[in-house]
Amino acid sequence: MPLTWPLNSARRRAVMGSTAAAALLLTGCGADVTTDGKKSEKTTVKRCAEPVEYTTPERTVAYEGGSADKLFSLGLTEHVYGYVMPPANPPVKESPWASEYAKVKKLSDDLLNKEVVVDAKADLVVAGWNSGFSDQRGITPAILDKLRIQSFMHTESCYNYPKHPEKKKPFEALYTDLERLGKIFRVEDKAEKVVADLRKREKAVSAKAPKGDPVPVFLYDSGTDQPFTAGNQVPPDDIIKKAGGKNIFSGLDQRWTQVSWESVTKAGPEVVVILDYGDKPAKKKIEFLKKSPQTRELPAVKKNNFFILDYNEGISGPRNIDGLEKFGTYLRELKR
Repeated sequence: MPLTWPLNSARRRAVMGSTAAAALLLTGCGADVTTDGKKSEKTTVKRCAEPVEYTTPERTVAYEGGSADKLFSLGLTEHVYGYVMPPANPPVKESPWASEYAKVKKLSDDLLNKEVVVDAKADLVVAGWNSGFSDQRGITPAILDKLRIQSFMHTESCYNYPKHPEKKKPFEALYTDLERLGKIFRVEDKAEKVVADLRKREKAVSAKAPKGDPVPVFLYDSGTDQPFTAGNQVPPDDIIKKAGGKNIFSGLDQRWTQVSWESVTKAGPEVVVILDYGDKPAKKKIEFLKKSPQTRELPAVKKNNFFILDYNEGISGPRNIDGLEKFGTYLRELKR
């Protein structure tokens, strides 16, 4: 059964004395809306694979740039109370929605925690499973349910969500999130237009991808003793594939994961994509790869074939398609 959220005071007054509600089944993403005549009050939308009943949020807290970008791209700034931005995230002034960030509050520059959410009197928290929400840090959808605080999880992070897993390709997960958020906030038409534009841009890059064998690509996130990289459950896998490359670790059914340098060497990547953090700049990562005896003989390193992917182009959000377009151009110009 869906979880039901209480109406806020304004909405409770609005429905007093209303006639019996009628149920309207919406197509797409399994959304189910209950109405009171003229006005929708509860919308059932999946949180991963779990149907949850939402009322329209008015004090949303977003964790990281991907969450905030999704909300801002749908024109939902007035529904956003603030954001939590950890050190890894580049400055928000670099965002296409910098003016929207300026209209809401920066609540913390640390990891997401329950205290920040409660202090903000949030009625919705948008984050990913194990990337924002965390059993270890005591902030999960189940914990927030008990506090009557709504939560929404990035579909990209749902593949191993306990009890209610959901698995989609990263770009499809992005589009699903935008559509589901559109239903939660009653801006379905806007979401449809945003998704259609992103899909059009994605297809345009794929149509121009280089022919022949895909270029083997290694995504370097971080790590010296052992590297962290991208499996097939995060946006860089789709960015690499749609642009005409092949993620050398696309066979790993993981999100961000640790591998061995031996496996990187064996794959012989011709391109290294560097994920550029706010607190771990790409320049230092490239310097390490050029100096390390484990990596300096890689084809990509010897040819200086490095592509820098911005952090917010690599985590789930509309800027994934910006990253795709840039990497698509890079591969089309690459001399093999």
